[in-house]
Amino acid sequence: MSVAHETTQAWIFMGVAGAAVLAFAVLFLAALVSILRSPLTGGMKLVWVVFAFCAPFLGSLLWFVAGRRDAVVPVRR
Repeated sequence: MSVAHETTQAWIFMGVAGAAVLAFAVLFLAALVSILRSPLTGGMKLVWVVFAFCAPFLGSLLWFVAGRRDAVVPVRR
């Protein structure tokens, strides 16, 4: 392989890796904002924020999959 081809592959890899890191950061920050704006009590917010910081990808993903559903207050009629 030529040096130009290796350089091109390196730039492509860095672009893909950079996009993945950016997507992860956006997911994490969106989860934190969503947790803090949810109607949960202070204690449950703290639990979710600690979980999001301890396991950033898994915590953020679980918040959007399961946590937000639990945070919705049912309307009583």
